[in-house]
Amino acid sequence: MATRKKIATTAICSVTAIIGIVLANYSEDIRTSKTGLEIIGNAESCVREPYYCPANVLTVGIGSTGNVENKIYSDDEIARRWVSDIKKAELCVNRHANGFHLPQSVFDASVSITFNIGCSKMRTSAIFRHLNNGNYRAACNEFPRRNKAGGVVLNGLVIRREKERLLCLSDL
Repeated sequence: MATRKKIATTAICSVTAIIGIVLANYSEDIRTSKTGLEIIGNAESCVREPYYCPANVLTVGIGSTGNVENKIYSDDEIARRWVSDIKKAELCVNRHANGFHLPQSVFDASVSITFNIGCSKMRTSAIFRHLNNGNYRAACNEFPRRNKAGGVVLNGLVIRREKERLLCLSDL
């Protein structure tokens, strides 16, 4: 019984601890604020061992899907993977949604949804179209429409999109 409990506690990691590592060691590498990181991290959760997400994609750490190895990841490995993934989402927002000119809250929310959905789907989205036209309020109000995985509405996405929407609107 003790072994089973140890394995269960090893598999889960602390989003708060990973955010602390990111802010302490990588804050110069990313623009996403602590608030944005908290929305992403709390929505994704943190798991040390690879698992399949609701979209049936092999995932580890905080929503990281690229080159996942079958092993238990350390906090430092998870933080590095997450920073790399955040940077990709930020690059997408900067390139395709006028990200350099977005207010911080709009940028953070846009990075969060891009992190979750992926750049290829977001590039042609109504959200990015509104952001490029400077209609931030309309972009923010599009977030709740992106609440499905595999064609099914997921309660976790409904909650996440509302948090993103509220963050997006907070500086407007």
